[in-house]
Amino acid sequence: MACEGSLVIANNVSPVPPPIPSCPESSKRPAANASSTRGYNSVSMSGTDLWERLFNESYRADVAIHTSNGGIIYSHANILGMVSPVLKSILTKSRRVGRHRPISIRGVPHEAVRAFVRYLYSCSYDPDEMEDFVLHLLVLSHAYAVPHLKRACEWHLERRMLTIENVVDVIQLALLCDAPRLGLICHRLILKNFTAVCMTGGWRDMKNSHPMLEKGLLQSVVKEGTRQEERTRKLNERKMYLQLYEAMEALVHICRDGCRTIGPHDKALKEDQDPCNYSSCKQIELLVRHFASCKMRVQGGCIHCNRMWQLLELHSHLCADSDVCKVPLCSNFKEKRMTKEKKDDIKWRILVRKILRSKSISGAPFFSLDSP
Repeated sequence: MACEGSLVIANNVSPVPPPIPSCPESSKRPAANASSTRGYNSVSMSGTDLWERLFNESYRADVAIHTSNGGIIYSHANILGMVSPVLKSILTKSRRVGRHRPISIRGVPHEAVRAFVRYLYSCSYDPDEMEDFVLHLLVLSHAYAVPHLKRACEWHLERRMLTIENVVDVIQLALLCDAPRLGLICHRLILKNFTAVCMTGGWRDMKNSHPMLEKGLLQSVVKEGTRQEERTRKLNERKMYLQLYEAMEALVHICRDGCRTIGPHDKALKEDQDPCNYSSCKQIELLVRHFASCKMRVQGGCIHCNRMWQLLELHSHLCADSDVCKVPLCSNFKEKRMTKEKKDDIKWRILVRKILRSKSISGAPFFSLDSP
């Protein structure tokens, strides 16, 4: 079991499981208003009743199934063998003792075995029995190769019965019973509610019985936390690049079209001109006002002026036609770029590439930075 723990958390990747299929099997009886037509449905219900009666009355039964606590369930070899190839093999090797062939199904409650055998007859289950013995029925359906019942147990666990309290037990059974989808869903629930799961009795028992599984889950939690931190870092970076692009848009908007917030002073604004929609204009205005009045304007002398210099230089790298661009110093920066070290130019190119990629990922249309 411990070695199987690596199957569900291989490479510590938690893929998204496929959509949950519809329940493969119905409960004991359909609802009264499920169908008002005659024919197939009526025959199906009558057939189910007949198989139920055969199981309950054990008419001419030739198999005695011995269960825990001395219980015995009488059944029919032909029916068991037709539904379960494993039981068929066991019955073939079993010798008759009197009227019955004895076989044993132990390790689970007697009522769970009875619900299992009853399903072999009628392919139906009682909802209350499914709720009480779903884990036992999952084990029995896997051990005796009854895939329809196994799918029904997985469906009920995934949709209705999987909780923080039982998820550790279920993931161990999912590994034991070769139920990878159920194991993935349990794995995701554990990662999502790790603190609460660690406080359950199932986790404490697993630490003693399957330490390798515990180790694998802990590694998954650590790597999931690392991936979450990496996602957060990338989101913050993308947000910063988008803010830089919006600042470039606002700068072009101010210098090319004019803005009621900041100007430019030599541009006549129309009275019916719409208010500014660029959120960065106010910040650009503060920088420009400071830049115009600062006595330490030289690059590197003032952090605010330095930021304005960087915005102007970044624009020059984004701008496609500096000759007609109305942003100040755009052509000057392009000329100075020829004399700069190649290493510095590469850094600016990488920054420009990241800004444009972030804008593309956001799905918003580009503002034309290079338009005159």
